[in-house]
Amino acid sequence: MARYLISFDRGWMQFPQEDLAAVAAAAHAVVQEAGEAGVLVFTGGIADDEPTTLVGVDGTVTDGPYPETKEMVGGFIVVDVPTRADAVAWAAKTAVACRCAQEVREFLPDPIVDALLAR
Repeated sequence: MARYLISFDRGWMQFPQEDLAAVAAAAHAVVQEAGEAGVLVFTGGIADDEPTTLVGVDGTVTDGPYPETKEMVGGFIVVDVPTRADAVAWAAKTAVACRCAQEVREFLPDPIVDALLAR
């Protein structure tokens, strides 16, 4: 099995504020389905209004509010599925629920991480 990150940019979600409860319920239903299917690894939304802290390789700390980029992850789900096609199918369900496009990226295989997660 392989782990895939399914994510969206915070600017991709465009719907009326009054639809937020319905979108959240639909997203939670997809997460529930992934959990019941045994493919859910982890999921979460990223707070837009929280300050960002960047830590450089030299230890330099720079406070936000945002890094020097216009693209920031707004939310994500990590699934552990047999094929990329399976990950794309979960991304499609997530896209419908969240009403925005989803990016699908595979995590690099890592036997050490696999062993840690198996514990």
